[in-house]
Amino acid sequence: MKKILIVEDEPNFARFLELELVHESYEVVIAYDGTSGLQLALEQDWDMILLDVMLPGINGIDVCQEIRKFKKTLIIMLTARNNLTDRVLGLDCGADDYIPKPFAIEELFARMRALFRRFENSEEALAVLSFRDLVLNLNTRIVKQSDEMLNLTKREFDLLAVFMQNINLVLSRDSLLDKVWGYNTEVETNVVDVYVRYLRNKLNDSGEDNYIQTIRGVGYVMRL
Repeated sequence: MKKILIVEDEPNFARFLELELVHESYEVVIAYDGTSGLQLALEQDWDMILLDVMLPGINGIDVCQEIRKFKKTLIIMLTARNNLTDRVLGLDCGADDYIPKPFAIEELFARMRALFRRFENSEEALAVLSFRDLVLNLNTRIVKQSDEMLNLTKREFDLLAVFMQNINLVLSRDSLLDKVWGYNTEVETNVVDVYVRYLRNKLNDSGEDNYIQTIRGVGYVMRL
């Protein structure tokens, strides 16, 4: 269930939005001023924020700008002001969309769905990493080499993901240990060498054109 934060100072309108959104199976929380809305926006994770412009405390433009310093949460600005300058200001402050009041609730739902699709598609695209004939999906945790699926353990997958997220960057054994096993691990750094060997075996990584190259005295790198 997607979580929606409504920041709207007009109680009747806020309640109307809440009822309609709950009917559409969204989880909804309301803030009635900019200060509490900003606090909720930063303290919790939301799938979308419906943000009024004219708010007591902190106005919606400033709230949006503050949110954008820390989060990429989807934001639709709602306002009774419908001139071009206000729309441009709303979008320039970091909002993803801008709907002037009054509006049909069906239009709001359609715009919300469109933003969710766009966001989810971009997130899915970011989750797919590729290098030569390797394709790794961070969401499904599937790795393919020349369209053949590789059977990797959790550590092998995580290690390969770190390499593919850092193409051309030489990674020390300590860095790999921190990224894959965690900062508080009691595992020795030589375990990195062991898992690089496991990974190379599964990638058939041999010859001059290695996927994972050893940088003597430093660590490892996947290099284009």
